[in-house]
Amino acid sequence: MIHQDINRPDPALMTRIKPIATSTYANAFDECGLYHNVMDGISAAAPGMALCGPAVTVKLSVGAPGTYTSADFAVGAMIDAAQRGDVIVIDAAGCRYSTWGGMASFAAKFKGVAGIVVDGATRDLEEMVEFGFDVFTRHMVPTTGRTRLKLEAINIPVSVGGVLVSPGDIVVADGTGVISIPNAQSDQVVSFAEKCQQDDNAAMQDMKNGLSFSEAMAKYRNI
Repeated sequence: MIHQDINRPDPALMTRIKPIATSTYANAFDECGLYHNVMDGISAAAPGMALCGPAVTVKLSVGAPGTYTSADFAVGAMIDAAQRGDVIVIDAAGCRYSTWGGMASFAAKFKGVAGIVVDGATRDLEEMVEFGFDVFTRHMVPTTGRTRLKLEAINIPVSVGGVLVSPGDIVVADGTGVISIPNAQSDQVVSFAEKCQQDDNAAMQDMKNGLSFSEAMAKYRNI
C-alpha cells in the first residue's frame, strides 16, 4: 500500500518553523493540549544533526533472518516517495535490524531529502556524517535489515517513538529530541512557539539589564 501524495505545509510556514528548537515546541504543545507529540528514545545519530520537514511515513514488518526476500527490503521506494525537504519517518517497531545505511543516506542527500527518523535501527554512522545526512534513530547497529524487514506501506499513519505521525505532519529534530507537529494544528502551535521564543529573547535582554533569573521566570511564564 503506497500513497504518494501528501498534504505538505505551505513553504512560508516551514520558514517560520525551522529556526525554533524542539524544547520551545514542547512548551507550545502544553499550551495547545498536545501532550503526546514528543518522541521517546530516538536521538541524533551524531552531534550537530538537526532536521525539519513534512513527514513521508513508512511502515515496516519485522521478522527473523530469512523471513522476507531482498526485494521486500525496498529502501529505494522510501526515497522515491520523498520530495526535496521531506523527512522520511520509519516505523520499524523499535527493532535492532538496520533499516537504513550509508548508501541510502547518499542517495537521499543527493535528492534533497531533509533527513530520516527511525523507530528501529540504522548503520554506517561515519558515512552518514561524511555525506552530511541527518539521521535520528533508536539504535545504531551493524546488522542488515535485508531478509528481516519488509516494506508494508508508505504514507499511512505510523507510531514512532510513541507518537502518532500522519503523512504531512511536520517533524522537527535537534540535539534535544524529536517532535511532531500535527499538520492540522501547525498554525496554532507555531504561533505560540514564536511567542515563547520572543519571551526567551526578551528575558535574556532583561537579565542583561539586571533582572535576576527568578524575576525573569516570574515575568515570562514560558521561558
